Amino acid sequence: MNRLGTVIGFTFKNKVRTKSFVITTLLLALLITIGIHLPFIIQLFIGDDEGGANKIGIVADGSTEIAQQIEDYIAEVPDNNIEFVRMEDGGDTAALNEQAQAQDLAGYLLIVSAPPGPEGTQETFPQVQYVSDSGSIPADVQIVLQPALESAKTRFITEGALTDEQIAQLTTPVQLNAVSYDKTSDTGGGAADGSDDPFSPMDFITVYVLMTLFFFSAMLTGNMIASEVTSEKSSRVMEILITSVSPLTQMFGKVIGVFLIGLMQIGVLGVTIAINLMLPYNRDVMAGFDLDFSQLPVDVLIYGLIFYVLGYFLYALLFAAVGSIVSRTEDLGQAVMPLSMLSLAAFYIGIFSLNNADSLLMKISSFVPFTSPTTMIARIGLGEIAFWEIAVSLILLLLSIFFFGWLSAKIYRTGVLMYGKRPSLKELRKAMKAYKI
Repeated sequence: MNRLGTVIGFTFKNKVRTKSFVITTLLLALLITIGIHLPFIIQLFIGDDEGGANKIGIVADGSTEIAQQIEDYIAEVPDNNIEFVRMEDGGDTAALNEQAQAQDLAGYLLIVSAPPGPEGTQETFPQVQYVSDSGSIPADVQIVLQPALESAKTRFITEGALTDEQIAQLTTPVQLNAVSYDKTSDTGGGAADGSDDPFSPMDFITVYVLMTLFFFSAMLTGNMIASEVTSEKSSRVMEILITSVSPLTQMFGKVIGVFLIGLMQIGVLGVTIAINLMLPYNRDVMAGFDLDFSQLPVDVLIYGLIFYVLGYFLYALLFAAVGSIVSRTEDLGQAVMPLSMLSLAAFYIGIFSLNNADSLLMKISSFVPFTSPTTMIARIGLGEIAFWEIAVSLILLLLSIFFFGWLSAKIYRTGVLMYGKRPSLKELRKAMKAYKI
């Protein structure tokens, strides 16, 4: 046990002190910082147009009532930055364009009334145009203007026959919830009676972060373990190490040591993200997403961390075994390619099935040990799953870790003494017979 701790400490200290690890960690922290601050940096170069960029003119050609309804509707929208400016309607488009440019407006709404009907009343809703220098409507402006125009059109058609509450219900989009057969049979009404839990963005974010974390951990730390073993073999350091520490202790020591290195790297990047998001201008941006961290799914987080740790050790042991049979670092990339493709497949199956977490592919993949660390996280967080499915998946994953750990230990004990030949199953079997393993 003391020797295992020595190997873990040696692996951790030796890798943390390397320039490549320090530079990689600092570079990732820098890229994350730049990514978080990118909107703010772009805004600095563009210039602060707050107050001007959201000023929109409004021209009511005989439709002042509709223009007022649009203004009133948008004024009640929370966190709204649009400010309307009444413009003089001289009937000349060139004059209106000059007014908009002189007042530094982002654009203006031109409400053109339709010709009156036979009885002298306006029978059709006016035509509305958004005139700007670019000839397009910004996405944030359109999101606010569209429901305002729909509300004004509803009022125009009903001519006061509906109350404000009824008009609000008409213009509010209908939310379509997905419910399984089991839910409808249990409740008798499904989502119609509000018994089904609504979709929580925190569930999606938690699942996405855990899946991405597992993929990058399996790839980065797995390759780190393999390269560490291969470099020791190529420099003949392995011949000295196996005289004092057994190959099995070396393998598990390196796996655990690199796992601690990965946790430290994740911690550094997590602290970097937290510090950057706590800055005042980033806090305002986060507030706009309306995320409630009190709704963080604890069960998804706990199960996700369990599958993350177990999945890491499954892949790490295999990477260590593959690294032990490679004598030159030039051959390492080709040797670990199957494991890299396997972890990539696990990530892609999970990430591209987030919108359909209960598909047949996801159900089958959640019982395959190499893909269950990602697909099970998605099914627990975003799908319908029974407890026995989680238990069976965990048991299969644990059995796979014990089996591949035993197999990797045998391969490792043989592989660290193989030199000069390209890794192959035939050569590996020969070596295992020669060493009586």
